[in-house]
Formats: sequence, structure tokens, C-alpha cells
Amino acid sequence: MTEAMTVLHPWRALLAALLFAGVGIFEAMAAGPVETNIFAVQGVPIDVTSTDATTAKNQALMDVQVKAFFILIERLGSAEIAQGLTELKPDEIAAYLKSLSIEQENSSPGRYIGTFTVRFLPGKIQRLLEGYGIRVPTRQASPIIVLPVYREPSGSKLWEDNLWRKAWLDLRAEQSLVPIIVPIGDLEDTETLTEEDALNGDPIKLEAIRRRYGASSLVVAVAEPAEGGGIHAVMSGNTALGKVTFDKTYISEPASLEQSAALATQRFHAVMMEKYKENEAQAASVDPNAPLSIAVAVPFGSPTEWNGIRSRILSTPNVIGVDVSTLSADGAVIRLMYTDNLPVLQDNMMRTGLALSQIGQSWVIQPM
Repeated sequence: MTEAMTVLHPWRALLAALLFAGVGIFEAMAAGPVETNIFAVQGVPIDVTSTDATTAKNQALMDVQVKAFFILIERLGSAEIAQGLTELKPDEIAAYLKSLSIEQENSSPGRYIGTFTVRFLPGKIQRLLEGYGIRVPTRQASPIIVLPVYREPSGSKLWEDNLWRKAWLDLRAEQSLVPIIVPIGDLEDTETLTEEDALNGDPIKLEAIRRRYGASSLVVAVAEPAEGGGIHAVMSGNTALGKVTFDKTYISEPASLEQSAALATQRFHAVMMEKYKENEAQAASVDPNAPLSIAVAVPFGSPTEWNGIRSRILSTPNVIGVDVSTLSADGAVIRLMYTDNLPVLQDNMMRTGLALSQIGQSWVIQPM
């Protein structure tokens, strides 16, 4: 059984009741802009055995929050910080939860197996890590599409299962500071781009893939087996962080093709992360109090509702201006100018009864 049911905020009884009643928002699993929220943890597996399926699922809902919380803390902070927080109780961790979605689930008498995407409240996580001297960047880098081509004596593979493609998928970097997106390889992808097109750098077909996934950057990553269980990787492309030109052989310890492939993807991502952090630190040092701005969609049902929403936006602390880009009968697109950072802005919006959230690559403001 596969579904994507969104469940909001952390009351255990309500979570369980909603999930078992089948109440929720169902999302189609299709290609397109990929969720790249740094405060989300995707693909969290859980397997719980108990006296019956209902009890097992109730326990799974709490266990997956705890598991995802420590994954996130280690990702944004460090393994040492995560270890120092192990005394937190599940109820205390639940206070950081924003929402969770079921990616896949199966149940049998006394057992529940599921895979979840768990999202946490940005402001709360940010303040928690600030207590450990970790300042979480408020913005992500533009997502990078990676097209992994694996060369073997039998031929090159782009969309078929292979250890190079698996290494990139296992990286699970969609929600990192530098989001990495690997196209799903469905019929539309395979008809749009072949491995030869990727290797030859066909600009029209590469652009079609980039547009389909809504990313601004694309890298072609070519790998082949090397001596001693290593992987020779050549990665090239233009990104918002600069031109990518990797050409190196990676050998894991102990040496194996699978582990060497994983090492290559991790090293690439680590370099891009470091470059992004350097850029952000440099920008902040130039003018740490410089106003920031984002484009935001504001749906509404009437001019009266629009005027009310706009008044609340302007009364929100840290908001310093609103420029209307487009205005129609059922919505507006605005340029929202603010100070400080996005998590603080989102918290302040909540206090005025508005929810500022990211849907795909777009920001949206709606009444709560």
C-alpha cells in the first residue's frame, strides 16, 4: 500500500486518529519540482512490532519523529550535538514537529512497516542549534540536478539500475543546504534524454530535463570502475556555486565499487556544501543587516480578503515592505521585503494568523 498522507502537528492521539481514519491530503507521486526543505527528513524507515497493528502504528508515529529528529540534528549540527540530545523524551521532540507524510506503509497483525517524510519547525530547530553555537543558514543553494551515467564494458547506463545511480539516490540530499536532485527516470525522462545525449552534452535535451524538475543547475556525473575497487568519476556542469570540473578516482576503505561510488558522491556534495557556506558567510560579512526579499504568492477569494491579508503582512514584525508584482481576481504575487531570517519571519507570520510556507519552489502566504 502506497500513499502520501500529510498529518499536521504533534498530538499523538490526533495523529493516530487521522491516519487510521484515512483523513489527510493525498499527493500524487509525480515528477516536477522536488521538495527541498532543509528542515525536512525524507525516506525515514520504521519497523515496529507490537500486540496488534493499531498499537504498532501508534508507536511508529512517535518513533519516526525521534529517528528523524536525530538525523536532522546530525545533518545541520554534528554527531556530537545529536549524542548530547539523546536524553530528550519523545514528547519533548514532538514539540519540534511541523508535519509528517507517509511515503509507503505496510501492516500485518502485530507489525507496522513504513517510510516517512518528517518536517520540523524551522524556528525551533534553529534556536536549538544556536544554543550549541551552530547558525543554520536561512536559505538553501539553488537545487542541482545530477545525471549519473555509469560506464561499463557492456555499455553506458543512465536510467537503468546501477551502483552509480544508487549511490546518488542513497545520498538523499534533496533537503540539504545544497539540494541534489536525481531525476526519477520515468517514461518522460527516458524519452527526453538518453545516456548518449548526456555524454554529448546535448543542450536542448539537458535544458528540457532541467526545466522539468524546476532546478537552476545541472551536472552530468560520469563514472566507471577503476583499479583496486575504485571509481573514476568525472563531473561537469555550471551551477550557481560556480563551474563544476571534478575528475578524480575514489577508493573506499575497504575497497569496493559500491562504497567507492558512495564516497565519490559524498565528497562532491561536501565540496559544494563548503562552497555554499563560504559564499553565505562572505555575503553576511558585507552587510549582515541588509534587507532580504522573496517572491510570494498570496491566494484570496475577494478584494476584502486581500486587503485583510495585506494588512496583516505589513503588521508582521521584520516585514519592511510589500511590492505587488501581479494582481488578479483570485490572487497576487508580491515581493516581500524583510530583515533577519526566514524562520523568524515565519514565526512572526504565525503570530499574525498567517502561514508562510514553501510549496515546491514557490513561497505562499495563506490565513491559518
